[in-house]
Amino acid sequence: MSLRVLVADDHAIVREGFRALLERNGFDVSAEAVNGQEAVRLADEIRPDIAVLDVSMPILNGLDAGREIQRAHKNTHVVLLTMHAEDHLMAAALRAGIRAYVLKSQATEDLVLAIRSVMRRQIYLSPGISKFAVDAYINGETAPADPLAPRERQVLQLVAEGKTSQEIASVLGLGTKTAESYRARVMRKLDIHDTAGLVRYAIRHGMVEA
Repeated sequence: MSLRVLVADDHAIVREGFRALLERNGFDVSAEAVNGQEAVRLADEIRPDIAVLDVSMPILNGLDAGREIQRAHKNTHVVLLTMHAEDHLMAAALRAGIRAYVLKSQATEDLVLAIRSVMRRQIYLSPGISKFAVDAYINGETAPADPLAPRERQVLQLVAEGKTSQEIASVLGLGTKTAESYRARVMRKLDIHDTAGLVRYAIRHGMVEA
């Protein structure tokens, strides 16, 4: 039986390319998502063996979506795709239990190898990516814990994407006052007191692109 794969990327042409590549190699692309929130929902529905997630997606980025998927589904392995080899994102991915980090520019060569590696519970990084994150992981080094809870991180991403409290409430199924409360809590925890500062923080931590 072929492995079931969920592919998430906000560009249709990219998803089509990955589907063709994976199906050519014997995988079953069971679902496609256009953002991290949809990826989490679809993972709950189909329980894929592999979730291939672009890091830079709207509403919920690939790293946070990967965290949620792996927390809910222990047998689903996550492969992150990124345009940039950023060490701090790799370190965060490894701490979250995500073992494959693939440059999109090398995905044609690397994606199938990455999937086969994580199914063997091995780490896979595209060649050319700095190995510092893996070295730190192997040596047991740790970074400071994320000060934000998952819902707070999602609110922060939506703020950084320019959404109002009403829009955030609609996306997350919350009341407007609850959305405003989350936003205030994020500012308090990060000791950041304006929207521009929140946007800079989100960019620095790979939640949105500049």
